[in-house]
Amino acid sequence: MEFKIASVDSLIIYFGDSIGSDVAKEVRKVFYKLKEKKIDGVIELIPSYTSLMISYDFIKFSYAQICKKIEDVLLETQESHKEIDSRTIVLPVYYGEDVGLDLLDMAKEKGMSPEDIIDIHSNQEYYVYAIGFAPGFPYMGEVDKSIATARLSNPRGKVPKGSVGIADRQTAVYPRQSPGGWNIIGRTPIEMFDTSYSGFSYFKVGDKVKFMPISKDEFIKQGGDL
Repeated sequence: MEFKIASVDSLIIYFGDSIGSDVAKEVRKVFYKLKEKKIDGVIELIPSYTSLMISYDFIKFSYAQICKKIEDVLLETQESHKEIDSRTIVLPVYYGEDVGLDLLDMAKEKGMSPEDIIDIHSNQEYYVYAIGFAPGFPYMGEVDKSIATARLSNPRGKVPKGSVGIADRQTAVYPRQSPGGWNIIGRTPIEMFDTSYSGFSYFKVGDKVKFMPISKDEFIKQGGDL
């Protein structure tokens, strides 16, 4: 792990250089440990694929003081070796061409059928590495190399809420209508962001996710909006 100053009121802890489950588990373990301890002066914790950004009250505490507080917790974490339980969540997705805005183009680009794209995407388990971009937006990986696709060269001004997308080897769900450049292949009826959820997000860092294909009728029945 490596500490670095990010700005006058934040620092970043780096856990490694490459994306992977081992590094992700370390990020997750420290994230939840620091969150649980509620360190005086720490304002916000933002985990990502290989790092954890920490914003703090720089008026009350210096960078060195915050680092010392964090290091004490990390030492305790290393000694306890406590693993946080991970949830496995099955997310229903309607992969119809009427909501999979880029499904046909992706299939053509890959020399596959739309059904091939759907099968590959839904037959894999994904790890939630981070929640960001918009509240409740989960960054998950990794997508099978055969369907990994670069972001759109011209992002959309409006991506519908619930859209499931692919960008390179990542997959994600748009929690609300917003601009975006991910390749959209389906839509879920499940709300990704709601004040009734713990932490307001349907997913949490460290969750494992499986996408389950459903019909249009089932999508609508579950509250999906076309």
